[in-house]
Amino acid sequence: MKRSVTYLVLVASTVFWGVSFIFTKELFLSEPHMMVTTLIFLRLAVASAVMVPALALTRRLSLPRREDIKWFLLLALCEPFIYHLCETTGVKMVSGSLASVVIATIPLFVPFGMWAAYRTRIGLPLLVGVVMSLAGVSVMLLGGDGFEGNPRGLLFLAGAVIIAIVYTLLLVKVVDHYNPIVITTWQNLIGLVYFLPLVLVLDAGSLPLLSWSPKMLALLLALGICCSTLAYAGYNHGVRVLGASRACIFNNAIPIFSLVAALLLGQETFGWHKLAGIAVTVAGVVIAQLPPRRPSQNP
Repeated sequence: MKRSVTYLVLVASTVFWGVSFIFTKELFLSEPHMMVTTLIFLRLAVASAVMVPALALTRRLSLPRREDIKWFLLLALCEPFIYHLCETTGVKMVSGSLASVVIATIPLFVPFGMWAAYRTRIGLPLLVGVVMSLAGVSVMLLGGDGFEGNPRGLLFLAGAVIIAIVYTLLLVKVVDHYNPIVITTWQNLIGLVYFLPLVLVLDAGSLPLLSWSPKMLALLLALGICCSTLAYAGYNHGVRVLGASRACIFNNAIPIFSLVAALLLGQETFGWHKLAGIAVTVAGVVIAQLPPRRPSQNP
């Protein structure tokens, strides 16, 4: 692919991830009997139904090595199991745009986990970016009429951020030995096994109450195919062509697309505090990715 096409693919991935928060919120609003575990299970099922045949046909679905099985089990326990439980529950309790802003701060805090585990260096731009992003989230929380975020929902989203850091630390154990798409596919399959008992035991009574309307099915297909499959494939391609640092910059726009989608679907109303909060948060994430200045050496 040409570089310009790669940029378009990355933009599409960013749009898919941005609207995923709004589509999830729309499912909860239109399906009052939709449980968190059921939604995640169905989303993973759709993604697996697409990725497994595609990788099998291209002969790219390699089995994990015996010594790596424990890492795949732990990876799937972190993500999608615990991470999606925290993220989806948080989205159910707060606005989709606010949830996207909180989740978009994950790249800011991953380096701190890397420092704690591997003593990697933390530069001044990262510290400035963290402060700015937290300030931006605070602006969105305070809003024009007081505090707008459900405290429990924010705690779940904070838990998702922490789990994402742990997941990244575990990912280094296998990322050099497997294609990223293969890793994601196995995580989804193992995640389905983790979620199945919860759906059968805890959600058995709510399943017959779901409408299974065209709108519900369309949202599930969009989440499974676009947000959990095409978005990851596009991002992985971008990392391969542009490198992780340049590809990651596109993710800074996720909250913008979330807010636009929320406005179009009527989930939220426009307010200066939302626009300002997103702008400050995105600016903080961009600044955090600047390379730290190297100390000057006197001749």
